[in-house]
Order: sequence, then structure tokens, then C-alpha cells
Amino acid sequence: MLVDKKLAAKSFVKFGNPGDIKMSRIGKLPIAIPEKVQVNVEGTTISVEGPKGKLVKDFPTGVAFEVVDGVIQVSPGNKSRFANAMYGTARSIVNGMVEGVVNGFSKDIEINGVGFGGVLKGSVLTLKLGFSHEILYEVPEGITLILDGTTKIKVTGTDKQLVGQVAASIKSYYPVEPYKGKGVTIVGEFVRLSLIHISEPTRPLYIS
Repeated sequence: MLVDKKLAAKSFVKFGNPGDIKMSRIGKLPIAIPEKVQVNVEGTTISVEGPKGKLVKDFPTGVAFEVVDGVIQVSPGNKSRFANAMYGTARSIVNGMVEGVVNGFSKDIEINGVGFGGVLKGSVLTLKLGFSHEILYEVPEGITLILDGTTKIKVTGTDKQLVGQVAASIKSYYPVEPYKGKGVTIVGEFVRLSLIHISEPTRPLYIS
């Protein structure tokens, strides 16, 4: 079987030549450490502590962190393809940790429907969503819920991933339906509503 050497060379470069792997543009950006924020790096574990709390995360061995001159530098821990793909993601996560302990994150939830709503008692959110039973949701540690009446809920916390997960979990109990917009929705998310097709009125039937 004859192999075209030029075609093989092009395929090699396209699908896996280690020398042609491009570095992440996001990963190269340093992360500035604000005042009143402490960052500690131990191997692949990084902890960030600020006015709103403390976050600790473990990362794969393919990512390296270094704190120099008030900034956090993220770099690949080795020359593997995984390291080059991962360190840009790690940089985004650490940047979110720094922002979280300084400003925090939040998501707003709206509940629409007759008789629908929620009540917060301690760390348990009780939801009434038209079922034959109430839904009890245990609020995880590190998350604060603020209710405006019974139909508006603000989810706040320092962990960006956890805030989004809690909002998604509450929404999953009754996602907004596409006809009347009834259900739980996260403010800012696009909701596609279906058009209600109304048939032409039928002529009345007269019986003599």
C-alpha cells in the first residue's frame, strides 16, 4: 500500500504534532491580587481568602501556580497536550475565586404561576410548585438565599460554580414551560415561548 508522504505530513500536523500546540491566550494573563486578599499555593492546591470568605481548590498535576509581585501566574506543569489545554481553564477558575472572595456572585430566580412560591426557614427552602406536595431544598453551606416576597429569590455566594449549581437545582424542580411561561426561571436566561395556535371559530349549529 503506497502512502502519500505529503498528505501524511499534513495529517500529522493537523491531528497531533506536539510542536504545533498553541498556548492559551487566557492562561498567559496574570491575575492581580487585590488588597485584603491572601493567596496560598501548596503544589496544585490553591487557597484564596478575602473579605467575603475563603475558597480552596485542587487542580490536576498538569497545572502550575506561582505568586510573584502581587500577581498569580498560571502555567502548564509539563509539555503534555492535557497541560496546555487545562491551564487556561485553571486560570479562569482562579480568577473567579479571587473575584468571589472580594465581590461575590449572585443569580436571580423568578417563580411564575398561580399559587407558586417559596418560603425560607433556616437553611431549608420550601417550594410550592403546583404539585400535591411541597418541595424541601436544603441550602448548601456557603450559599445565602434572599427572598423578595415569595416569587423572587436571589442566590449569593463566593463560589461561582456553586451559585450556578444551586440556581440550576431550584430551576430543575419546575423549568418554565413554553406556553404560558409558568415555572421557575433564572433571570437573564433566554426562554423560548411557543405560539398558541387558535383554530378558526366554527359556525354554530342550529337545529330546527
